[in-house]
Amino acid sequence: MDPRLAQARAGPRAVFFVEAAPCVLAPLLGFLGSVTRLFVRAPAGRQRFNLLGALNAITQELLTVTNDTYITATEVCALLRQVAALHLGGPLTVGLDTARSQRWAQVVSLAASLPSESCFLPPSSPHLNLIERLGKFVKKQGLSSISYADFPAFKTALTQGLAQPQTIHRAALGSLLTLRFQRFEKAHFLPA
Repeated sequence: MDPRLAQARAGPRAVFFVEAAPCVLAPLLGFLGSVTRLFVRAPAGRQRFNLLGALNAITQELLTVTNDTYITATEVCALLRQVAALHLGGPLTVGLDTARSQRWAQVVSLAASLPSESCFLPPSSPHLNLIERLGKFVKKQGLSSISYADFPAFKTALTQGLAQPQTIHRAALGSLLTLRFQRFEKAHFLPA
């Protein structure tokens, strides 16, 4: 990905990172410490709000597909079509992770037919996927230490959280969404 990111910085290429994030309606405790027993009210059930996003590595433009069921190949294909529809004028690279929904034959064949190249990131490497940082930030801002009474309020909070990084939180994300990735090329491992 490094040569592609260098080309994207220079201007002729666009690089997008893709990630799916399922969010479950449940309280996400930021901090809890109590000498006595404390009960936190939480809604019953396991309602999910799934976010599938593509983040432009340079402009930090975010494209999303959301639903209340599961992320399948259909949603990934819809997102890839959104990215291709931008008509950026130059070469396009899409960084995908190893999620099953992003490796299905339907997604791979669509990606091959679009004017873009797919780059599958190594397994278990969220540190190489730029949109993982944005997802963690949005969950921290919108869900941490907050309990939502119902599913519509939960969805609204997440949807607003996805809109705010481009406006309210742009300064905070400036240092978080850099193109510096942690690598372990010269790591030395000792037996335990």
